[in-house]
Amino acid sequence: MTDLQAYLRPYGCTNPARMAIRRGAGMLVEAMGRYLSGRVLDIGCGSKSKRFLASDRVVEYVGLDHEASVHDKSLVDIFGTAYRIPQPDSSFDGAVCTAVLEHLEEPRAALAECLRVLKPGGHAVYTVPLYWHLHEEPRDFYRYTEHGLRYLFEGAGFQVVELVPASGFWLTFGCAWSYYLHSIARGPFRLPVRLAIAVNNLFFPWLDGCDRRFNRDSRRFTWMYLVVARRPA
Repeated sequence: MTDLQAYLRPYGCTNPARMAIRRGAGMLVEAMGRYLSGRVLDIGCGSKSKRFLASDRVVEYVGLDHEASVHDKSLVDIFGTAYRIPQPDSSFDGAVCTAVLEHLEEPRAALAECLRVLKPGGHAVYTVPLYWHLHEEPRDFYRYTEHGLRYLFEGAGFQVVELVPASGFWLTFGCAWSYYLHSIARGPFRLPVRLAIAVNNLFFPWLDGCDRRFNRDSRRFTWMYLVVARRPA
């Protein structure tokens, strides 16, 4: 059963990522509910929080990660990497992978491995950034346009079903502004910065929604794309 509040709990009103995480979570709930069922693999699962976004149609939610990257190893069901998933061919009905491709040196190889473990006709749901600050350095390699993503997924053997921008200019700008403010939150600036970020988390998503209704080009400034891809039957 979907529990959006449990997923968002680590991202309070003064967290600079909140507006992006909230928007992305809503998109994931919709895409996972529409396309994922049965046995689903979470590639790069971390704390396996995306299990809270899965619908009741998912009967087994399996988390994959590499041992060095997780604090609570009890939450990981399979230890491996995006390049080497220790499961037989056609093991899963669906897959989900968020904010991982930018950290992989060989993204097409990782997509091909995901394709291998999917059953024919199975779907994979990915989120991938276009505009985002440097993070998890030095393992931060790429940013992707929608054209680059289509090229990568189709080159790996997938059929692209959906490729959707997550925001327009104002949410992307608002999130970057909040992260910048967070970086200077020292001493007497800490409380004013926290208050400013809380206001940003309310104001910029609203402004982004207004802008996107009237400015179709605003999608060019999205911070992230959601990709739904299918293994051909």
